[in-house]
Amino acid sequence: MTNALDGPDHAHQIPDGVDDATVEALGKLSEGLETVEHARGLLYGFHRLTGAADLAIGEAVDLLRKAGHAEVADRIDRDVVGRNAISGRWTFQIVEDYDDGYYAALRAAEREARVTLADGRRHLYEAGMKEDRRTHGAPHHEATPAAVGETVPGHGDA
Repeated sequence: MTNALDGPDHAHQIPDGVDDATVEALGKLSEGLETVEHARGLLYGFHRLTGAADLAIGEAVDLLRKAGHAEVADRIDRDVVGRNAISGRWTFQIVEDYDDGYYAALRAAEREARVTLADGRRHLYEAGMKEDRRTHGAPHHEATPAAVGETVPGHGDA
């Protein structure tokens, strides 16, 4: 008899009528979104590092003035401190434009594709990979946390 917990939970089972090509395409779309999530994190890192650098440079300007180098301090203060990162924008504006534009459009498109084609289910391709790669019945290769005694939402009362 097959163990009811020896497979993906309901949220990661391919809905009836969804073919392998669709699962693969949604998986590739998910991969693209994950890459954009990583890029977004790097963009936030860029934002934070640029801001921290600007504050440090401002402190350097103050220290240069205290050390008697007012002309050098004034030039750095005028040309660098508070400068736009790109034309007309500080980094927070770059982040906002990215979030509200490309990022929001991709998230909406990925979600709409999942809802339309796979009942909104996420990571179906990866769930299939897990099933193919894990050693069924071996410790640390369980299908779900519920298979090792944890309660998992969406897995039912198996």
